[in-house]
Parts: sequence; C-alpha cells; structure tokens
Amino acid sequence: MRALTEQDIRTSFINCSKGEARRLAVPRELELRPWDDLDFLGWRDPGAPDRSYLVVERDDRPVGVAMPFQPARRGFLHRSMCSLCLTTHPRGGVALMTARKAGTAGREGNSVGAYMCTDLACSLYLRGRKVSESGPRFEESLTLEEQIERTRGNLFAFLDTL
Repeated sequence: MRALTEQDIRTSFINCSKGEARRLAVPRELELRPWDDLDFLGWRDPGAPDRSYLVVERDDRPVGVAMPFQPARRGFLHRSMCSLCLTTHPRGGVALMTARKAGTAGREGNSVGAYMCTDLACSLYLRGRKVSESGPRFEESLTLEEQIERTRGNLFAFLDTL
C-alpha cells in the first residue's frame, strides 16, 4: 500500500459526513507505518474504543470506512476467526465491525457487518509480523501472495455491500 497523508485519509471516507471525517482521530506518526507490509490501514480511535476505521486503496484511490463495534464478551476458551485474514483469536480478538451504508440507505440506518480482528492488523498477521494470542496462524497451502489476494477480495466484497 502506498503511504497516505492525513488529508488522503480524511477525504477517503464513504460512509460518514465531511464533518465527521474532519473530526475523527487519524493515527499519529503515519510516516512510521510499515506501508510496504499493509494491504489496508486500520485503527481504533484511542478516545472512543468502540470506534474503528479502515482505509484501503481501490482503483488507485483510498476508500475509507468508519466502523463502530461492540467488543465481544466471550468465555476464556472461546476462539473466533477474522473473516478477512482467517486468523483465529481468543477472548475478543475478533469482533463484529458494522459499517453504516453509504448514501440514503445509511441515513436511514442501514448497515452491514463483518467479523474482523479488533486491532485491524490482518496484513501483519498474514506476513507473520504479528502473532495472535492463540499462537501462529494455521498453515495453508496457499502462497503468501494468494492469501493477500484472498484477504483483499474479502475486504472488497465487504466494501461492495456498502
């Protein structure tokens, strides 16, 4: 993924108003992000832990989505799997992220959701740069490039529903 500026991020959101995009918390130190290892930029709002954001490059432009979520309250031994990168996590490492639909449908309260890693670090889990609390990812017969394409395909399918 190419490095994004704060302005790139703020103007990319498709499911919130310009005012909401202007007020949201953009990650600090963008220049320090591992851009070469990211398929998308995802972060949680430090001031509002129930809000998360995701920006991905699609058709040579950034597309951003605001996604509130409720942290999972599951048992100690319960594990869940991210629907984007297929990484398993224990105890709330995966949550249902909901995104308000764009346009009129969103203003009417319609939304869609997907189960995602709560830290939105799917790219780093895929590449082995980050390990889930439940241990390493399961071994697949797909190459890393194929796993990345699958993850991007899963993300684009989610965005297409918006």
